[in-house]
Amino acid sequence: MSEPIPFQLADALQRDSNFVADWPLCQLRVMNDQQYPWFVMIPRRSAVTELIDLTEQDYWQCLQEIRAFSGWLQQQFQPDKLNIAALGNMVPQLHIHQIARFRTDLAWPAPIWGKVPMQPYPEVKLQQLIELWQPSLVARMPSPSSNGV
Repeated sequence: MSEPIPFQLADALQRDSNFVADWPLCQLRVMNDQQYPWFVMIPRRSAVTELIDLTEQDYWQCLQEIRAFSGWLQQQFQPDKLNIAALGNMVPQLHIHQIARFRTDLAWPAPIWGKVPMQPYPEVKLQQLIELWQPSLVARMPSPSSNGV
């Protein structure tokens, strides 16, 4: 029997985002665009491109983590709307975007993609934000699901 393929982050996600935390299933990363509170959750499973590719237990764990993170995003930023999507048209590795949207943001009400160029965070500010967010994210982290429900 062959060894399972280890989780490897897609190059584009590695390049365009920064590590924030590992939850039981997903790696949480912040996109390097200071125009929006924009995060991605990536299940740490190899060769997974769709939610339906996850095992049933991983699927329910992923939904639990999406819900918990959405609550954190809502509490942290008080957005007008949350955009949550697993598009994967350009990066096939399963990743779930969670974006806090505001009526005052540059792309409102349209999707953010292709509206304005990304505006990277200054490195020091990005690291300060990640350090600020980590304690509340750890506190909100759901437990690993044992039965998939």
